[in-house]
Amino acid sequence: VQLQACGGGLVQAGDSLRLSCAASGRTIRNYVMGWFRQAPGKEREFVGRINRGGDNTGYADSVKGRFTISRDNAKNTVYLQMNSLKPEDTAIYYCAASNGALGSSNPSAYIYWGQGTLVTVSS
Repeated sequence: VQLQACGGGLVQAGDSLRLSCAASGRTIRNYVMGWFRQAPGKEREFVGRINRGGDNTGYADSVKGRFTISRDNAKNTVYLQMNSLKPEDTAIYYCAASNGALGSSNPSAYIYWGQGTLVTVSS
């Protein structure tokens, strides 16, 4: 599976942004999909994940209530809706695919990764 994330950009605190992750090569309906991010000088961290059917999601505490993951298996695309953005959300955002049973917050559980898209939130 090849993953292509896009939609990043420069926004102000409080703004919203929607990231997309388009897949090619294989259908994503067989994979749990996750979003991760990596800020400068920090380790990659879990943002959230969505199960194969799209009816179960999980989020990091830092984004819970502000970020929403969704998927359109027919379009082979996963989305990350980010609201009430904060400067600490500034990072490169990556989408990833896992063939695990439930998905995980551990990056090692994901076997396919996109190239990342940069989100910068100014104060």
